[in-house]
Amino acid sequence: MKRRTLLQTGSLVLTLGLAELARGATIFTVRVWPAPEYSRVTIESDGALKTQQLFVPSPPRLAVDIEGITLNPALKELVAKVRADDPNIAGVRVGQFTPNVVRLVIDLKLPIRPQVFALTPVAAYQHRLVLDLYPVQETDPLEALIAQRLQDSTRSNTPADPLGDLIVQHAQKSGSQSAASTPQNATQSIAKSSDSTRASGQNDSKASAKTEAPPSATDRLIIIALDPGHGGEDPGAIGPGGTREKDVVLRLAHLLRDRINATSVNGNAMRAYLTRDADFFVPLQVRVQKARRVQADLFVSLHADAFFTPDPQGASVFALSQGGASSSAARWMAAKENKADLIGGLNVKNKDATVQRALLDMSTTAQINDSLKLGKTLLGEMGRVGKLHKARVEQAGFAVLKAPDIPSVLVEAAFISNPTEEAKLNSEEFLTRLADALMRGIEGYFSRNPPLARNRIRS
Repeated sequence: MKRRTLLQTGSLVLTLGLAELARGATIFTVRVWPAPEYSRVTIESDGALKTQQLFVPSPPRLAVDIEGITLNPALKELVAKVRADDPNIAGVRVGQFTPNVVRLVIDLKLPIRPQVFALTPVAAYQHRLVLDLYPVQETDPLEALIAQRLQDSTRSNTPADPLGDLIVQHAQKSGSQSAASTPQNATQSIAKSSDSTRASGQNDSKASAKTEAPPSATDRLIIIALDPGHGGEDPGAIGPGGTREKDVVLRLAHLLRDRINATSVNGNAMRAYLTRDADFFVPLQVRVQKARRVQADLFVSLHADAFFTPDPQGASVFALSQGGASSSAARWMAAKENKADLIGGLNVKNKDATVQRALLDMSTTAQINDSLKLGKTLLGEMGRVGKLHKARVEQAGFAVLKAPDIPSVLVEAAFISNPTEEAKLNSEEFLTRLADALMRGIEGYFSRNPPLARNRIRS
């Protein structure tokens, strides 16, 4: 009798196991991350999802069939999670296409290049199906910065500079081709036009040439790339009170951006460029590419440190190292920050990402030396605002600092894992003082290292 009961129980377990296998994974949460550069849809489940997708160009929409599941409340929530101001997604439709397939249709506002890929469990996440929707027509970030500067000049009733006029002329001549052209080509042609204009002006009158002020060290915008760490799927470190690193550093970046945009160096306007201006994920090598694309003069990555215990406190600044790390703590920090791609969700099958990582692994001694100078200046100013964790610039192999032609540093504003410093990071007064200190550090660096025209390594 007992044996028969055990056999029946075993049959029941086997039957349930087969049913579970047939059912497939269960979807328990969905997320949407809108941004001008791309919109991301993430579907998280307790098992890997098998999918097929089809992109229809007119009207643009992406259909994704998820096999082996049934429609549940979590997946239905995706419809309501699309915001009206999403730059790329017009809406989402979801339904039970067949008894064993759920079909997801994403209606798009413009043509896109979809990337659909799966991520295995990492950190707090289980299995994730990621749909990245990239606009086919990319905006030129350098042209956007220049346009912003000209708008600011108009609003403040200050005359636009000659270089600005040349840029406008260049954009008008380029027309629709400007978006496809590289900013390097645009800047090179502008520089040539600027040289010709100066030469022409000097030949017009010898007298006026004698009284004319000497040309400044640079005839372009001084661009500072600000890189708020983490974002989107990657919250960064989380403080004991629930403060997320990605939120704190974005607020700091906005404060510092306002100060940079209101500052000039030797009469040349400064402009901040943010690698992310909202809550979305940017892969590490893409952050570097963005800075190079706008021909940034400096790259400052903003973070809030964390440790296993609540005791450590103070600010730190890191630069790249071609060799070993300057300390075991710096090595640990670099390894932790370099895991951002795994948590944020990088499409490792994307061939372009692999190629770009190889191209950017060309750090130079000159870049590192300039980065150390910048870091030392920033540390000096940050020490006037609060405690320093280390009084010297640390070095390690941070992936985000590998622009071969841009002085680059990573700033850890404070330890978010320390309750006292977490409270400071939530204080507008402290963030304002910190932004002021970083601004003074940037100005101090340029006072000793003028932003002269220099050759760039092109990728």
